[in-house]
Amino acid sequence: MKTFFIFFAALTLFLTGCQKVDSAQPMVREKMTAKDHDTGIATFAGGCFWCTEADFEKLSDVVKVISGYTGGTEKNPSYKEVSSGTTGHVEAVQVHYDPSRIRYEELLTYFWRHIDPTDPGGQFVDRGPQYRSVIFFHNEDQKRLAKTSKERLSQSGMFNKPVVTEILEFTSFYEAEKYHQDYYKKNPLRYKYYRYNSGRDKFLKQVWGNDMKRAKSDSGKKYTKPDKATLKKILTPMQYEVTQRNGTERPFQNEYWDNKKQGIYIDVVSGEPLFSSLDKFASGTGWPSFTKPLVPGNIVEKEDRKLFMSRIEVRSKHGDSHLGHVFSDGPQPTGLRYCINSASLRFIPKEELEKEGYAEYVNIFQEK
Repeated sequence: MKTFFIFFAALTLFLTGCQKVDSAQPMVREKMTAKDHDTGIATFAGGCFWCTEADFEKLSDVVKVISGYTGGTEKNPSYKEVSSGTTGHVEAVQVHYDPSRIRYEELLTYFWRHIDPTDPGGQFVDRGPQYRSVIFFHNEDQKRLAKTSKERLSQSGMFNKPVVTEILEFTSFYEAEKYHQDYYKKNPLRYKYYRYNSGRDKFLKQVWGNDMKRAKSDSGKKYTKPDKATLKKILTPMQYEVTQRNGTERPFQNEYWDNKKQGIYIDVVSGEPLFSSLDKFASGTGWPSFTKPLVPGNIVEKEDRKLFMSRIEVRSKHGDSHLGHVFSDGPQPTGLRYCINSASLRFIPKEELEKEGYAEYVNIFQEK
């Protein structure tokens, strides 16, 4: 199907004086293994690799993205062979990223928001197993995070069909031919023509709407954690105890447990956006509770085995503040309950968002 659209795009551009794609450019292939790259590389198959590569390269903390083929047994496959669906490979991308600036969990969230995870037969206009969606894990940590992320998406209520994206062990990766790399930059008009007609963007807008913007709206901002001496000056004793010593405040005796005003909640230490009043609900626990984060990338989840039980601790990414815990007994659409200490948060009313430097979140309240 991709070839069909390219033909008509090439014909249109030829008639307006543009030159055709040179498909005879030398091919550059490089095999990569999980042993060579344990960290800093994520491998995703999301249908047409032109689109998946272009989407991931929009992330500022991604170093580079390479289009290629993976998942099959045939060595050094060509585009013609893979697109025929006979090699077992899928079109995929390898995302090279800086783990100190962006986490694998953030890449997973971003991936889900740029595919149709309920389609077992391909992605959008591209049909066949070579275009199905797959997450290829490079190590056990990526495997665990991918499975957790998929499970939460399945329980989120975002889709009325099962999430069928596969999670498979990474084996080898072969770079696609040179003319496929950065295709959206080399052939912008042809790429835009193909992408528009593929139905990808229309589907993503219908499903995610403003959540796509909310997931990456503060990606260009930098939030930092002050030093220990400064924190002791600017935080109250309770705020310091909770955020820096993993403490817990008393239920029903904290600032925001019953706050019903509209606005956002930010990390009291770093200022990074964490939760929205639109996702807050009355849990009856005596602590502020939310069904989901405002910016998923600003939330870090860690296993907590204290108190003779296993729980999932929630911390802020940039401030490394202890926030609380997340449980699977919340309401729909996510089924989650982020149980958060008020002492970890600072509330900004919607009327003050622009003045406080969070103008990008004003629209989410106007649209409700």
